[in-house]
Amino acid sequence: MRFTTIFFDLDDTLYPSNVGLWEAIKKRMSDYMRERMNIPADEIPAMREKYYMQYGTTLKGLQKHHQVNVDDYLAYVHDLPLADYLTPNPVQRSILASLPTRNLIFTNADRAHAERVLAALNLRDLFSTVVDVNTVAPYCKPMPESFDIAMKLSGETDPARCVMIDDLARTTRAAKSAGMFSILFGDTALSDDAHASLSDWNKLIEILESVA
Repeated sequence: MRFTTIFFDLDDTLYPSNVGLWEAIKKRMSDYMRERMNIPADEIPAMREKYYMQYGTTLKGLQKHHQVNVDDYLAYVHDLPLADYLTPNPVQRSILASLPTRNLIFTNADRAHAERVLAALNLRDLFSTVVDVNTVAPYCKPMPESFDIAMKLSGETDPARCVMIDDLARTTRAAKSAGMFSILFGDTALSDDAHASLSDWNKLIEILESVA
């Protein structure tokens, strides 16, 4: 295998998107904007979509255009009973544990949420570092600068030896542009947005070893 470092997205990648956790987080985002920032409820959906598309995350847009307590926001939106949504997958754990690479979490969430998710999935010991939204601030995925910071933290200087696994095409597209090998996770047909697609963890090593 030519790769030394793999960056894994967190939400909707390390666990199935159909468990409902990300939908619950998004609802908490809207609740926060309405209850603590007094933004009219009918304006929130369009505002969130606009900020997500323009800045990468809703939070980045709120930081730019509103007064928001970042720590309070992140704590609020992630305050969910993870055990109601997440179940460890022994097959996934076995496959990730067998990887000969340095493995890092690269997420637009914060470290506290990442740590809780990894603990709920029984995966924490398999990742050397969590690169979270605060680590790459003021940037976030899919901004090129965020990949530069993640690379420096990984200790790898050659993007061609790195892999990005993410469920969002705009992130895999950005990783591909940065010179990484990108894998789009989920039941998605392969496109120009990534070098490969993955929906079954059993296929991961086969994909990685097939790259010359």
